[in-house]
Amino acid sequence: MIKKIRIEQLQPGMFIHDLNCGWLDHPFLTNAFHVGDQATVEKIARHGVRELYIDTARGDDVPSAPTLGEVEAVLDQQMQHIAQAEPPPAKKTSLQAEAVRARRLRSEANLIVHRLMSDVRLGRQIEVDQAEPMVESIVDSIFANRDALLPILRLKRHDEYTFQHSVSVAALLAAFARNLGLSREITRELGLGGLLHDIGKARIAESILNKPGKLNDTEFARMRCHVNEGLDVLHTAPRISPIALQVTAEHHERFDGSGHPQALAADQVSLYGKMAAIVDVYDAITSNRVYHKGIPPTLALRKLLEWSTHHFDAALVHSFIRAVGIYPSGSLVSLSNERLGVVLEQHEHSLLTPLLCVFFDKQRRTYIEPYILDLATRQDEKIIAYENPETWHIDPYRWLPG
Repeated sequence: MIKKIRIEQLQPGMFIHDLNCGWLDHPFLTNAFHVGDQATVEKIARHGVRELYIDTARGDDVPSAPTLGEVEAVLDQQMQHIAQAEPPPAKKTSLQAEAVRARRLRSEANLIVHRLMSDVRLGRQIEVDQAEPMVESIVDSIFANRDALLPILRLKRHDEYTFQHSVSVAALLAAFARNLGLSREITRELGLGGLLHDIGKARIAESILNKPGKLNDTEFARMRCHVNEGLDVLHTAPRISPIALQVTAEHHERFDGSGHPQALAADQVSLYGKMAAIVDVYDAITSNRVYHKGIPPTLALRKLLEWSTHHFDAALVHSFIRAVGIYPSGSLVSLSNERLGVVLEQHEHSLLTPLLCVFFDKQRRTYIEPYILDLATRQDEKIIAYENPETWHIDPYRWLPG
């Protein structure tokens, strides 16, 4: 049986099913292993793990600990409550119209980040002027219709993850800021910070960035240096705003002080740093990378909610979930009529009733003629669960507009 325990309940003799810290590239070779001694327990605690899952069939038990099913039921109930608390901001542009611009922006933004990082590798001063017009375009797209740009940014190539991740973080921060009602100027600065937040990785060896396995202790320590390396780069660039610097400096800090590089906690971290931490983790764990598969967006949001007990500002996590939707656009979902569909667009008045493209019959395990389903106008059908595309060997992104 899989159970969730607190770090102080972990003892030698237990089998860890999941370290439950996908936000951190921890130094262990795997997420699941037998705990052989107290030194291992202490090492896990030092790396910021506060709660984790054990497999009682393969190691010692904690009888009072909740089961995985009980934990997930509570989280799902909380997600439903968040969805009903506040509608997302209204859109200005149709999904179809914005989708064309969004795909062009994605390509152009990736090229700009690639160019900026190349300048850093060559020892040149970065030219922020290259990035500012692109950030303005990203913000324009998010304000027009966030459901066009956000889902396609989850599509990443392993060898270009660093560039594409930066673009995703910029767009997600813009959507987050819009949902919080922050000004257009602050939203732009947050977007710029997102675009530049990992610029320090340009000084990290490619062999570490794209290593197809876990990093050793030396490599792990070097990877963690990218925050300070990034600040070093940005401090030499003209006209970098304090907001962009805070995003870069604080996106690996954690609410409980377990982050790095400064181990800041709670109010020591700026609003913008707290936002960046949430967005950075969400995009990282939903993306396919060299050494692990991304998880479905809804599951990622549930993990953020779980981790907000310690690592993130809970109120901000709730706001972020409302910003992207319980079932973010591009998600594969299962319907009450035994069909599968991909979420196209969030509804203005309810995050639980998005617009879908339905294209697969689960019972017959076959594709059907695709059709558009607006759950806001149908009382007889509803989403019953998110689905992992790999389980069905389906690429949901082929059904997105544009």
